[in-house]
Amino acid sequence: MSQTRAQLFLKPQREASVLRRHPWVFSGSVARVEGTPSGGDLVGVFSAQGRFLAWGHFSPNSQIRVRLVSWVEDPVPEGPDFWRARIKTSVQLRNDVLVGGDTTACRLVNAESDGVPGLIVDRYADTVVVQYLTAGTDARRPLFADVLWDLLEPRTLYERSDVDVREREGLHGESGLLRGTPPPERITISEHGLAFTVDVRHGHKTGFYLDQRDNRQSLREALARRAMANTSSRLLNVFAYTGGFAVYGLAAGAGAVTNVDTSADSLALGRDNLALNKLPVTRAEDITGDAFDVMRRLRDAGQRYDLVVLDPPKFASTQRDVQRAARGYKDINMQAIHLLVPGGLLFTFSCSGAVSDDLFQKIVFGAALDTGRSVQIVRRMMQASDHPVALTFPEGAYLKGLVCRVVD
Repeated sequence: MSQTRAQLFLKPQREASVLRRHPWVFSGSVARVEGTPSGGDLVGVFSAQGRFLAWGHFSPNSQIRVRLVSWVEDPVPEGPDFWRARIKTSVQLRNDVLVGGDTTACRLVNAESDGVPGLIVDRYADTVVVQYLTAGTDARRPLFADVLWDLLEPRTLYERSDVDVREREGLHGESGLLRGTPPPERITISEHGLAFTVDVRHGHKTGFYLDQRDNRQSLREALARRAMANTSSRLLNVFAYTGGFAVYGLAAGAGAVTNVDTSADSLALGRDNLALNKLPVTRAEDITGDAFDVMRRLRDAGQRYDLVVLDPPKFASTQRDVQRAARGYKDINMQAIHLLVPGGLLFTFSCSGAVSDDLFQKIVFGAALDTGRSVQIVRRMMQASDHPVALTFPEGAYLKGLVCRVVD
């Protein structure tokens, strides 16, 4: 091993998580650093007794002081050949998502769960969008851009590192063209045979909620079964964004869809998506406003729905936010349960990683209890298959969801 690389030594009895191949080393576990590594530098991680444990990227400004990338001392995990091989493996594992052509957008690299901490890569047809979220990936921006450009051969390689998480790494937000031609104002993608327009320059996340793809399909299947049984289906789609669940709903035969979002521009793009799929826009209603207020007004007006989708933004970014977030999740779920007819289905989600599956279920239970209605869980949901969760990194399971049925 090169003696020029900095060496980080753990405190006694702090190596257990590293031995279990968890990719994070927190600052509180560090006894000392020998050398003067800069942000993003590759460092060797050693036990208190001096035994080599792993290689990782150093981040002096983050509580996550090192993000581990390899537990093998030789070869040293650095350079384009190493990262090309790792990213190529990640991309090949998505072949089953993109095969056949009815889906042209998916996540290709999912950070720690694909062995590339801090790197997000999403494909939207012939445009690839990348996020560098950590000091380690930011220090290798040209390397990763070159590898992705060569490996994926897109028309456009675009950066969307304009996210708050970079501040914890001491980094500023960045966005813009990396390689190729500038992306058009709108990109058209396919998902399970349905078409969507995506704004990769300014849209949420990298432009679209790719992580909900499998759950949108589950909603479509549920509505299709109801249509076959000649069961009515009014769908309330809350936090609708650009109407992904609404498109799937009307494509499956929903009788009417009501979309609720604070952004009129997002709702307008959602109507464009309905028209793009030649779906009856006249069966869709848009309500611009705060979800909490709108749902109360709908309840007071006596509105009732056969299905309700709750797909809110992240309510809790850290553990400090969990109590406040729990109140918000309980409120919206309580209103949704009130709005459902007997036998109606609630598709409810949380994308807050700080809110565990167990806590989320307890929150929905509390909401049901306060309504006085009987509610069953009929299915559990998570992020789409192209957003895998490494068994060594349970924190990667940020999206959780329940399909609940209101019995009476």
